[in-house]
Amino acid sequence: MIVPPEERLRAAFNILEKYVETKYGIPIRIKDVPNPFTGDLDGAEIHVDYAEDIESALFIIAHLFGHTVQWNTDEAARELGYRLYPNPDAALLKRLQEYESEACRYSMQLFHEAGVGDLDQWLSDYSTCDFKYLTHFYTSGEKPPFKTFWEDGSPLLAPKPIPPFHPTKWVSRWEGIVV
Repeated sequence: MIVPPEERLRAAFNILEKYVETKYGIPIRIKDVPNPFTGDLDGAEIHVDYAEDIESALFIIAHLFGHTVQWNTDEAARELGYRLYPNPDAALLKRLQEYESEACRYSMQLFHEAGVGDLDQWLSDYSTCDFKYLTHFYTSGEKPPFKTFWEDGSPLLAPKPIPPFHPTKWVSRWEGIVV
């Protein structure tokens, strides 16, 4: 498993946290997020559980930023994103994959905008692992160790330009899918 050094992940976290708060006006809050969730969003804020390691925390802020963009630009994405879907059929699983993939592509764009250009493979691998984990959880209800779904060398995510948006509080996503 290829994971960048902790110091690099911490530096990238600090860069992204400041960038998201300054450029996009979205506060990042490190706090107790109710179990079983690792992060939360409401459209105007991003929350990361204080118990997460730096690697997970970096992915969470970037990924939840991507979902924040979706929630503020696409009502259908917002509606899809704040519910759990036990045993989804193939069509719904495809929609969820598209939703997650788009959020990850916004995450990649965020990295590049903020000047973090050396973690593309890590972000792509983490994103692939995340979706495999979510797919397993959706279809089985089981939560095995996250990294059991990790594979090095996933196809690189293509950055997706971030459209203009205004952060708006919609709902807290405690019943959401950041498991």
